[in-house]
Amino acid sequence: METRDIQTHDVEYGHDGTRMIGLLVAPEGAVGLPTVLLLHDAFGLGDDTIAHARRYAELGYAVFAADVWGDRHQPAGGPDIGPLIGAMAADRVEWMARVAAAHRTAAARPEVDAERIVALGYCFGGAGALEFVRTGGDVVGAVSIHGGLDLLDRDWSAATSGIDVLVCTGSADPMATAEHRSALETDLDGAGIGWEVDLYSGVRHAYTNPRSDLPGMPPGVGYSARATARSWQSTRQFLAERFGEEARDGA
Repeated sequence: METRDIQTHDVEYGHDGTRMIGLLVAPEGAVGLPTVLLLHDAFGLGDDTIAHARRYAELGYAVFAADVWGDRHQPAGGPDIGPLIGAMAADRVEWMARVAAAHRTAAARPEVDAERIVALGYCFGGAGALEFVRTGGDVVGAVSIHGGLDLLDRDWSAATSGIDVLVCTGSADPMATAEHRSALETDLDGAGIGWEVDLYSGVRHAYTNPRSDLPGMPPGVGYSARATARSWQSTRQFLAERFGEEARDGA
């Protein structure tokens, strides 16, 4: 794999009084690259999300990691996470406005090709990527990796038809059950959006994070190295297709 020099820059932006500190990650000297708008999981824009961002940048893409919680907040656990997710689910206008603010900020960067942006997220961020498409977000595609499909609304009338989405999920994920998947597929068909669902047998929620196997984690989560590797390969191929390129190297 080619070794790339990667640059990172904190980027401050905001919405309705909320200060957000995103992170731009891109190859050194990048100008006008196809871009991943990366939406973090429930734990905020921390080390895990930054590692994901670097991995996509090493493929040769620009990455703008959004700060949906604001002030680079990183919840410590369930008592903090539950109210945060609940607040966004209860006020989808605010939730999507924060994602849209990140999108506008990314699109204005010289490293970014504003016409080639894919929304991509993990867990809560995977739901956010799909919600952004559902509400008309200006992207060429979206990827949801073990996203919480239970958080999605059903009205896709504002979505832009003709784009594609990739959903990588586990068959044993309580936040993405067969009923949730079926409803999403029906809604995507109705909106004229192409879809691919990669379904991994026996795999639970948050399968890309080894910490999911630590003692004290809630039921329904679990790490899967195999599903992690397979979703990475599918995501690489999806990005290459949506950006009109050959799949780039990257282990």
